[in-house]
Amino acid sequence: MRKIVLAIALMSLSTGAFAQQAPVAGRGGTAEEQVACTRDVEKHCRAVMDQGDFTVLACLKENRAKISKGCDQVLKNHNQ
Repeated sequence: MRKIVLAIALMSLSTGAFAQQAPVAGRGGTAEEQVACTRDVEKHCRAVMDQGDFTVLACLKENRAKISKGCDQVLKNHNQ
């Protein structure tokens, strides 16, 4: 779960959107964004969760056709 939150935080920081969003108590991204991608990371990127945040983000992008519409929208919202 920590890697999911960090990946979303990196997406937020990389686009400058972090300052425009209401962060969740010390975490990057909104609660809705975290929820939207949690299952996708667990399903499609579990094998790389310990390899760093950018690797998790790359995995989500590589599996774009398989991820949920909600997580796909989170990526689009952060220009990913």
